[in-house]
Amino acid sequence: MYRIRALREDRDLKQADIANLLKTTQQQYSKIETGKSDITGEKLCILAEFYNVSADYILGLTTEPRKLK
Repeated sequence: MYRIRALREDRDLKQADIANLLKTTQQQYSKIETGKSDITGEKLCILAEFYNVSADYILGLTTEPRKLK
């Protein structure tokens, strides 16, 4: 499961806020957040840059939210 919900909630953002960032609908973003739809590489990169964490962290491949350079 992706860590995007926790990242979003830690910043007091709404799904609609992130959906706008990703140029998608709140409903589609909700499906990504709940695992009902896969995230594209492009959207993953946008989120990693926005949250300043590695894509590996978002995908749950590491427990360290390594900052991007």
